[in-house]
Amino acid sequence: VIIVIIFLVFCCLIIYIKNVTMCLKGGIMLNQAVLVGRLVKDQIKKTDNGNSISNITLAVPRSFKNSEGTYDTDFISCVLWRGVAESTVNYCKKGDLVGIKGRVQTRKIESDDVVKHITEVVAEKVTFLSSRKTDNN
Repeated sequence: VIIVIIFLVFCCLIIYIKNVTMCLKGGIMLNQAVLVGRLVKDQIKKTDNGNSISNITLAVPRSFKNSEGTYDTDFISCVLWRGVAESTVNYCKKGDLVGIKGRVQTRKIESDDVVKHITEVVAEKVTFLSSRKTDNN
C-alpha cells in the first residue's frame, strides 16, 4: 500500500513539473476569472452596430480580514455583451448576488494627452444566485 501511495505521489509530482515546465516555455496559459459578489451598478446601451453592452460593477468581499479586523471589499468592473447583458439587466437589480465566469482584459483609453489603463472582466457567463423580492411578489 505504501509503495502504491509513493508511486501516485511521484506520478503527480512528474505531471506537476511537466505542467510548470510547459508554462515556463509558453505552452500553457490561462486567462479565466470566477467572481461571486453583489451587483453595485448596472447600465446597458447599444453599440453602433446594434449589440447590447452592459458595464456593471461587482462588490466582492475579500476572504481575509485587514489589520483593523474588518473585511475589505473590491469593486470590480465587468463587461457583458449581447444576451448576457440583456438578461442580467432585465433580471438583476442592485444588491443581487451573481456569479460571473469570464476573462480579464486590459485596454487603454487616450484623451487629451492622458492615457488611462483599464482592467476589467469580460463575462462569458452570468449565474443569478439570488434576487431580492419586489413589492409585487
